[in-house]
Amino acid sequence: MLDFAGTEECVTLAATALEFGVLLSVADQDLESFARNVAQVKSYYAALTSTTSASSTPKMCHILGLNLMYLLVENNLSEFHAELELLSSSEASTPFISFPINLERQLMVGSYDEVLNAGTHVPDPSYTFFMDNLLQTVRDSIADCVEVSYKTMKMEDAVRMMKFDSREELVEYIQECRDDWIVDDVSGELCFQPPSGGAKASDIPSQKLIAQTLSYATELERIV
Repeated sequence: MLDFAGTEECVTLAATALEFGVLLSVADQDLESFARNVAQVKSYYAALTSTTSASSTPKMCHILGLNLMYLLVENNLSEFHAELELLSSSEASTPFISFPINLERQLMVGSYDEVLNAGTHVPDPSYTFFMDNLLQTVRDSIADCVEVSYKTMKMEDAVRMMKFDSREELVEYIQECRDDWIVDDVSGELCFQPPSGGAKASDIPSQKLIAQTLSYATELERIV
């Protein structure tokens, strides 16, 4: 048990030190250290909110928002919602908190396009680490849907659907995560299954392909 018998200033100082520890853990991409520091700093937050003269530190919503991002990446949705119950309406309306709240809603309804676009509008650079993990999961889910639904697909359609900035990024993703996909540089197509005389990507209109694939994606209950 932590002893909060000290002065309010000491508690605030300890909380501030742990907040820097949280941010350093994110910079080092150390999730174990991140979770440990968050658990500790939350105890000091509880001590501060129990006093009559203090409510939080300036970085509290920032740290709690990062924790919500962590819970989304870990698919710990029960704790995610439990954490939301502890927040005031003013805290929940801050950009640090509203960002992960909106992300969770978009994930629940399968709005993958909005989730992918959200990566360019993070409230602070420290959120980028968790967004990268979340975006990877979204792309993996779309890729899972595509490869079981189609035999081939135009490279440019895959780039657009998975929100890559270039064909080179798609190829890098394939090399790292989908080494069973076949890239046909001559036709500019991806092959997900051995050809067996079935329909080619050129036989499927691009807009119809994208709409159908996204409809498959919305059937997934969770992506993380």
